[in-house]
Amino acid sequence: MGYRVLILVLVLLSNQIWAGPAIQSWTTEKGARVLFVSAPELPMLDLRVVFDGGSAREAIPGAAALTSALLEEGAGDWDADEIARRLDSVGAKMSVDSQRDMAWLTVRTLTEKRALTVTLDTVAQVLGAPSFDPVAFERNRKAMLVSLNHDEQSPGTVAQKTFMHTLFGDHPYASQVEGTQESLERITREDVIAHYKKFYVAKNAVIAIVGAVEQPEAARLAELVTAGLQSGERAPELPPVSDLQTSRTLNLPFPSSQSHILMGQPGMHRGDPDYFVLYVGNHILGGSGLVSQLSEEVREKRGLSYSVYSYFSPMRRNGPFLIGAQTQNAKAGEALEVIRQTLARFIEQGPSEAELTAAKQNITGGFPLRIASNSKILEYIAMLGFYDLPLDYLDTFVDKVNSVTGEQIRDAFKRRIKPDQLLTVVVGNEQQAN
Repeated sequence: MGYRVLILVLVLLSNQIWAGPAIQSWTTEKGARVLFVSAPELPMLDLRVVFDGGSAREAIPGAAALTSALLEEGAGDWDADEIARRLDSVGAKMSVDSQRDMAWLTVRTLTEKRALTVTLDTVAQVLGAPSFDPVAFERNRKAMLVSLNHDEQSPGTVAQKTFMHTLFGDHPYASQVEGTQESLERITREDVIAHYKKFYVAKNAVIAIVGAVEQPEAARLAELVTAGLQSGERAPELPPVSDLQTSRTLNLPFPSSQSHILMGQPGMHRGDPDYFVLYVGNHILGGSGLVSQLSEEVREKRGLSYSVYSYFSPMRRNGPFLIGAQTQNAKAGEALEVIRQTLARFIEQGPSEAELTAAKQNITGGFPLRIASNSKILEYIAMLGFYDLPLDYLDTFVDKVNSVTGEQIRDAFKRRIKPDQLLTVVVGNEQQAN
């Protein structure tokens, strides 16, 4: 009962005056940007260090992923077991990951003095003095090769990789995060070290901190975790993503009972002036699950697919706008036609007033729950810092969603989404697509 009451209260608050967490920001002595939210309710601290060093920055595919993975494998005189032992001894958890735009390290620890000291000293060593152990490098390289082989057995993964590589062409976003068979065969430890030295520098980093510490202590911790980094320089601007000029369909035979369909084009970037309009519009088109227009037309009316969806994935530059579905092989052509018709109709007509009202209520009603924990707030403020978004982003989110009109959605979709310039990838057997 208590949980239901909490949800009701949060929904009601979301429709009143909404105030997000108070975010403080400053720059460390070496040039890293810091975003901090004080959260004294629990004796915990969450910290994330984000580098503009994802796969879009690598000289050879796979370098960014390997660099990130090897941080946990040794630092200074410590091997992976010693790093894990130090963190386990104080109940701390650390993880690393990377994607196209960014690479990051996240840690959670108690704020008790010994736990905080051991954890943050370990993070400082991991970031500032990674050993890139040759044995660990080779083990991780081989593991990535094995993972690539597994990916080739998954029609959904084959479709996703083909779509992204084809969509971005010669843009850095076309580089596969996991690397390729050819690149992983020739990549060297020196390639990883070169990637680290160029992009794991303070001026190319954003530090997000959420926890039960005051600002002076947060400032000390930010200086501590970046103490071993070179000051360096911020990564240069990425080139713009080119729009598609024509439609293109790729049919890839695959021994599966269902066809995996992906359709889309370059969409929008973080901070895009059309962001909230496209976000709300897509919620109605295919982003809201079973109540979306795509689900109604493809799933409910015709039973062509159990799941059909659409989303924008904004990045530093225009990320993909994507529609996806799975269907029986013999139904792929029909499903594609219904998807195309639904998209074209939405671009022309936009949503009904009832759909728009329901979408706003759904988005704003669920928003408080999306930042209801320290770890979720951490992800948000790290994103704000990395993409140079306004610090009042969370404060104004609900108002900006509520201000979207149906006419704005129609206008934005007509300007931004071109039905005659779509990339379609279908992976399956006995393709019926045109």
